Amino acid sequence: MAEGTVGQTGTDRPAAAGRHIERLMADLASKDGLKRVRARKTLVFIGEPAVSHLVKALKDKQEWVRWEAAKTLSQIGSPAATLALIAALEDKMFDVRWLSAEGLIAIGRDALVPLLHALVDRAESSWLREGVHHVLHGIEDREFEAIIAPVISSLEGTTPIEVPLAAEKALDKLGHGGAHQ
Repeated sequence: MAEGTVGQTGTDRPAAAGRHIERLMADLASKDGLKRVRARKTLVFIGEPAVSHLVKALKDKQEWVRWEAAKTLSQIGSPAATLALIAALEDKMFDVRWLSAEGLIAIGRDALVPLLHALVDRAESSWLREGVHHVLHGIEDREFEAIIAPVISSLEGTTPIEVPLAAEKALDKLGHGGAHQ
């Protein structure tokens, strides 16, 4: 029922919305591609209330469910999905990693500090480095360009050992050095 429809009280709305999102999430896992596309478009329209459900779906055993979740989150662009999208940069499926990077680009500057912390912690992951490189090139924010340029250079270098050091320096310049935020 739409908001304000007769027969639905204010206390019924959150529960009804939750059931609607759950049905859409089930459709997102369907083997029927058209059903998945319709569910994805509706979840994007719903936006923020669907994010926690989509974050869970990023860990699904089915590749197409993770792909759909990453695609939907990339279109929503919610900062609430930042950590899950960073984790998905290490998914075994390339397309999920790429879509997760696109989602982080959509989030923009809010993804920057958690991305740098991930580089400090897990710089040995080639998939993470590759994804962060894509994201840093995609975030168009002149304010941070000089700060992230050395990180990008380290990611393009031949020795990944430089990456965490460059990320730590960038975090210090951003005022987020030391303990994780």
